[in-house]
Parts: sequence; C-alpha cells; structure tokens
Amino acid sequence: MWLEKLSYGVLRLMTPLGPRYLRPSFGQRLYLLWMFRNFQTLPLKVLSTRQQRLIEALCEQNRFVSMGAGVDDAPLLGTLEQRPPVPSGEAIRRPSASVADNVAPFATDIRRQ
Repeated sequence: MWLEKLSYGVLRLMTPLGPRYLRPSFGQRLYLLWMFRNFQTLPLKVLSTRQQRLIEALCEQNRFVSMGAGVDDAPLLGTLEQRPPVPSGEAIRRPSASVADNVAPFATDIRRQ
C-alpha cells in the first residue's frame, strides 16, 4: 500500500465547494506520506508553516486532478480539511443610515473645493 501511495497517490482537499484532488510530485508525495503518517485527516491549523507553504505551492501549480482522470483508483495520501474561518463572537456591524446621511454632505463639500 505504501508503494502505491508513493507511486501515484493523490491528496484530497476538503473545500466548501466539495472535495478537490491534487497530484503532487514524487518528492511531495514522500513528504505528504510523512505528514499523514499518524492521521488520515488533518485540519489546516495543525500544519507547520513549511507544510502550509507546500499545500499553497501545490494549489498555485494547479496540480488539481479531475474526478474522472483516475482519481477513483488512486490511493489517498491523506485528507486536508480547509474550513472557512469562523467569525469571531462579535456580530458583523453595518453602518447605520445616519452615518451614510452624515458622510454624503461631507463628500459633496470636498468635491466643491
């Protein structure tokens, strides 16, 4: 199984739009096998800066594989969860209408000068 993963394994990224698959190079597959040696699924937060840069580089190199191109048969190196950032406890504040009313006259005064 390790040889199959090392030969033609893919990395699964869980995104808000669904799973995406990356086909890394041989050296990257070796490093990813080491990253996922204890866990099959990892959240992005637990990765080191170097590991996050590797994932970003894979995405920038556009090494994505479509579903019909042998991904179903390729062994998974691991699954990386990319969840959207959770908003803080504060509610999103929107400016009140009174702020917009006060800013509009100020902007027209600047245009006149």
